[in-house]
Amino acid sequence: MPTTYFSPSEESTQRFFSVSKIPLSWPSLPVLLPHRLRRKFRSTRSKIRSRQTPTSSLATLNTSFNPSDTIRALRSHHWSYYDAQYLFLAVLGIFGLCMIQHPGPMVKTLAATLLMTSLVIPITRQFFLPFLPIAGWLVLFFGSQFVPGEYRPQIWVRVLPALENILYGANLSNILSAHKNTALDILAWIPYGLTHFGAPFVCSGIMFIFGPPGTVPVFARAFGYMNITGVLIQIFFPCSPPWYENMYGLAPANYSMPGSPAGLAAIDKLLGFDMYTSGFTASPVVFGAFPSLHSGCATIEVLFMSHTFPKLRPLFIAYGLWLWWATMYLSHHYAVDLVAGSLISATAYFVAKGNFLPRLQAGKMFRWDYDYVEVGEVNEPYAYGLTDLDEYAPAMQGDSDEWTLGSSSSFSNSSRDPSTGMRSPLAGDESWEGDTLASVSDHEDHHKI
Repeated sequence: MPTTYFSPSEESTQRFFSVSKIPLSWPSLPVLLPHRLRRKFRSTRSKIRSRQTPTSSLATLNTSFNPSDTIRALRSHHWSYYDAQYLFLAVLGIFGLCMIQHPGPMVKTLAATLLMTSLVIPITRQFFLPFLPIAGWLVLFFGSQFVPGEYRPQIWVRVLPALENILYGANLSNILSAHKNTALDILAWIPYGLTHFGAPFVCSGIMFIFGPPGTVPVFARAFGYMNITGVLIQIFFPCSPPWYENMYGLAPANYSMPGSPAGLAAIDKLLGFDMYTSGFTASPVVFGAFPSLHSGCATIEVLFMSHTFPKLRPLFIAYGLWLWWATMYLSHHYAVDLVAGSLISATAYFVAKGNFLPRLQAGKMFRWDYDYVEVGEVNEPYAYGLTDLDEYAPAMQGDSDEWTLGSSSSFSNSSRDPSTGMRSPLAGDESWEGDTLASVSDHEDHHKI
């Protein structure tokens, strides 16, 4: 093949007029991430892959299928009065299942058997043990509709409107729902009818990855007990919601009356199919306006997410206020209902934070970055071992106790962390007390002795 030669002038001209190649592909995800985040992610990934530090073992899930591990754990468990929570949940579950008429006894027995089996196998126990309060709430909520009317208290129709006028000088729900349009209907539907049902799962997934190990189990228990408290109040103190006042005025109510989707009926009409009407009409707790569990769920999510991501607290608060407005705009709750639901959630959160919730540590972005976990308020002088699930048992050479929530009594042989001056648990020779609800005072007495 003949070789073509160019003169120096032709060669320079060709270089000048040559078309440069333009990259057409989008940059990869690592390129789009900030440098500090990429560096932190690479550091954490290398720790997980190496598996030579307590960092990876601390956050590792339990993969055992051997029921003997659970039996061994129960034998070594240090029982306390906090374990009475399981007796309470058992009574609550039995009551709910006995009240439920449909499905039949075979299905209920099968569901109970599967739940008990999940508590015996370690790999499933780490998820279903903190789920027990949520399961108790669901059974109680669904079974309450089958309680005979003669055993139910009277329905309070005038109490909430009167409180609304006394506390706020007007019926805020009626004011906010006076002017409706499609845009506002959709804006209210998003938090009340969509994110409300998915937010607990999304928040749990995010806190599992970015929060300290043990955060999600504490959140699950607080979430469950908050809802149980709310449903019990709704059963013993039934009150009519704003939509009842709009439909029937202040006429006496009875348990044979159906529920109503209220403002959500506009969404069904907009979508062209029944998404909420049939569900709210056949609600198990029609007169459960007080307290608002929509408000309670949103508040406890806001508080736990603000704990995990303090810098994003204004964003979470904005979501809570958005849902508050939506509940009143859709005529499902009075303002006093929202305040009551939030107070229950705040109580559950601060009890959990003061005793069981793992604290954030500076410079730790992922759960795999934690070498140890500190539980309770900041003024607690000791750092305690992992506290809630057997999912963290591989961090210890032995068993860890998950049968009760976040123990302050999980203190064990420890070394002092040079960066914080706090005592931190070693990954070996620890008793399986990490999940008991023993109080901080038990520790203090132990160390005084």
